[in-house]
Amino acid sequence: MTDSWEDKLSCAIQCPRCEKKLAATDKRILSVYDHEPICMSCKSEEEGRPDYAAISKNTIGQCLAETELMYGDPKGYCYYHFYPFTC
Repeated sequence: MTDSWEDKLSCAIQCPRCEKKLAATDKRILSVYDHEPICMSCKSEEEGRPDYAAISKNTIGQCLAETELMYGDPKGYCYYHFYPFTC
């Protein structure tokens, strides 16, 4: 799950879901479903899914187990599933 996540965030030039181009100043965030960097519109759609809360909790649990950092820690992989990032 944590393989090259920093590269995915910093190098994302297109949302893999909607194919919207992403400029360096555009916010992007990791999906809790497939851990790919997505645009904020796609994140809003993701948050509307009925299983989003359960998947989010699972993602937090996995992150804590793998990184031993709280999901609110900006040095950790979990952080970028819940807080937007720009290049």
